[in-house]
Amino acid sequence: MRAVWMHEFGPPDVLAPADTPDPVAGPGQAVVRASYVSITFIETQVRAGRSPRGDGGPALPVIPGNGVGGTVTAVGAGVDEHLVGRRVVTTTGGTGGYAEQVAVPAGEVIDVPDAVDLADATALLADGRTAIGLHRLAAPGSGDWVLVEAAGGGVGSLLVQLAAGSGARVIGAAGNAAKRDLARDLGADLTVDYTVPGWTGAILDATGGAGPAIAFDSVGGDIGRAAFEAMAPGGRFVLSGVASGTFTDTRPADGDRRGVRVTGLHELGARGSAARHVGPAATSPFVAPDLNELTREALAMAATGHLRPTIGQVFALEEAAAAHAAIEARATLGKTLLTTAR
Repeated sequence: MRAVWMHEFGPPDVLAPADTPDPVAGPGQAVVRASYVSITFIETQVRAGRSPRGDGGPALPVIPGNGVGGTVTAVGAGVDEHLVGRRVVTTTGGTGGYAEQVAVPAGEVIDVPDAVDLADATALLADGRTAIGLHRLAAPGSGDWVLVEAAGGGVGSLLVQLAAGSGARVIGAAGNAAKRDLARDLGADLTVDYTVPGWTGAILDATGGAGPAIAFDSVGGDIGRAAFEAMAPGGRFVLSGVASGTFTDTRPADGDRRGVRVTGLHELGARGSAARHVGPAATSPFVAPDLNELTREALAMAATGHLRPTIGQVFALEEAAAAHAAIEARATLGKTLLTTAR
């Protein structure tokens, strides 16, 4: 099979396709022939040697990637053979996804509803569960002003839809016109360009000087800090990414003084466990959901037309380097996928 390998950290061209032995299903495993491969922004940071987790990245050499959509072609001992032939999406345990085939624990494969295209399902594998989990964590209500940073990206475009569907008034923030137009098409009431100095002024004007009740901060750095400063008293500031390369300085004392609760992705990591809030105490603990259940929920919403991923670009598997370069240049819209079709 063909796979994309990384032998060193660095620029996109460290990603190199190569012939690789086909995986074999071991006990409890299933082999999935991938039609589409998901790319996340964090994978570009890890490739560059700037893992936001601070863990130094994976051991090299490695096949990057953590999500595929395709068809089960084989199963190992102890796995129901009826799984063969089913359309599924699956994560790969953090690595190994940029490949034509993957071997994964059979319990991790998720059936794709008949009404959902396999490309859409792959786009929703990671981004859908992230968006739904964050939306549930923030719990916007009807009439709430909700700020979504990177509103034209894979997760951001889903958060816009979910917030608008809850009756919230959505502010989509993005760095170019195409992404702002997408946010508006998906339900944003107001869009702003966060590359323009003083960009939060338009948000304060729209909210009567109060600021948003909820902000999804996927950028961090100076942009995240500006959003944090614009929050309404008693609001919820949701850390959902670190596209700038640095986390937002939320200064607990500032949050405590204004009653702004800081929360985010760290609360979605432990399946079914009570997670501690960061910042002012919540009235009750948030229970982190099962991530696969969140993916199933995203797929179910897509099947009924209530959630639509935006796939802005699809690259061939061998063009993974070009895909990474486009993402880093902020030249992509919505979700980016790789395809194994030749």
